[in-house]
Parts: sequence; structure tokens; C-alpha cells
Amino acid sequence: MTETADNFVDFQNVWLAYNDELLAKDHFAVEDINLQVKQGEFIAIVGPSGCGKSTFMKLTTGLKKPSRGEIFVDNQPVTGPLKISGMAFQAPSLLPWRTTLDNVLLPLEIVEPFRTQFKARKAEFEARAIKLLQTVGLGGYERKFPWELSGGMQQRASICRALIHEPKMLLLDEPFGALDAFTREELWCTLRDLWTEQKFNVILVTHDLRESVFLADTVYVMSKSPGRFVVKRHIDLPRPRDLEVTYTPAFTDIVHELRSHIGAIRKS
Repeated sequence: MTETADNFVDFQNVWLAYNDELLAKDHFAVEDINLQVKQGEFIAIVGPSGCGKSTFMKLTTGLKKPSRGEIFVDNQPVTGPLKISGMAFQAPSLLPWRTTLDNVLLPLEIVEPFRTQFKARKAEFEARAIKLLQTVGLGGYERKFPWELSGGMQQRASICRALIHEPKMLLLDEPFGALDAFTREELWCTLRDLWTEQKFNVILVTHDLRESVFLADTVYVMSKSPGRFVVKRHIDLPRPRDLEVTYTPAFTDIVHELRSHIGAIRKS
């Protein structure tokens, strides 16, 4: 075990085959993953479809166990599903019969230690959820149902739900992919502000290179399947970043550089 105290996520020579038959044939979904993410760091993972980005997320959260190698999160070996992480996906998947507020509160109703405290602390938890909704521009929408919200509003609520239990790590799998360009950029800024204020770790999987460069401290490029990290690019654009930076030559150069790596991988 070689992780240092400031590494929050530590992958050590991790390989994954989805079953024993594939393992016997040395057919891996991801291979030779070595990755160290520092406390509070925001990383993004980009790569062609089917390269193993979502598999990497499952490994990080303990939903999949590696066939080889070890994974540590917060200096603890990952042996099962993590309670210290929150997740949001491309589809907000809000429950249609619950209000926005009740959807956000859902993790506190089902995840320990909050579950056993929920009735006694419900007023406190509701106040926390309302404050979080206000932070992302959903103040006044607490009693609305998902079908009364736009796609962007639903995704904001989904992010609030992922953060309500104050996780140490937020995992985002294509969270803005289904939204129009303007709404997507608004939510980039929402996520930027939440992360700046709370400094939780973020792992963002995305196909959008502009999104990865705008948001992340470090961008990793994954090869086509079997996935492995082939490029690690520190984003040295100063923070805080406003949308205006996306029109600068420095920003565009980084996007083009990353795109060239993905293009080369697709041809190989």
C-alpha cells in the first residue's frame, strides 16, 4: 500500500474482467489502472464510447470489485459500496410521485446513519435540502413535482440529491449530456460554485471536452476498450473560471490537444 495521506482516491494496478470466463481469456474491460486523486481534487475522464469510463466509476464506488489490484478511497480499501459518495447520471431519475424536496431527501431516508435519525431530525434535514435547492436556483420549487420542472431543473435537483448527505466524493456520469448547450453551461457554473464552496472530490465522466477543461483540475483520456488511461493533462487555467475563458486561445488549445489524443486512439 503506497498511497499518501493527501491521496483521496488511489487505484493500484487495477484490472477488471466482468466474469470468470472473460478473466480466463484475459479479456478485460479496463486494464492497468494506476490513478491517484488528491483530497478535494476535481478530475474528469474522457474517451470514446465503450472505453470503460462507467466501469471505472463502478470500481470507484465499490459496485464492482477489481479482478486484480487494489483500490483505496479516503485511505480505506474499497471492499463494497461506498457510503461516502454521491452519484448523478445523465437521466435525473427523480421519482415522479415525490416532490422536488422529497426527492432530494430520499438518500437521508435510506442511507445510514441518517435513516434511523430521519423522523427525529426531519425538520433539520428539510432545512438543509431547501438551502441546497436555493443554492442551485431552485428556491420556491420545493413542492413542485418532477413533471413540473424543466430538464435543467430536474438535473439540478438530482445533483442536490447526490449532495444532501454531504458526501466526501461526487461521481457524475454524463450528467449534462441530455441538455441543450445553454442549460449545460449554466449547470457547469452551478457545479463549479458548489465545488468551490464545499471542496468535495469530484470524478466527472463526460464526452464533452469543453466541459472537462472548464470544470476539472486534471483531465484523463481513456483508450478504447480495454480501457486504460493514456493521457493525464493538468488544466492550468486559473480559477475561478468564468464562461468567457471558453473563448480564449489557451482554452481552445487544450481542447484541441485532448481531441487529438482521442482521434489517434480511435484510429488505432
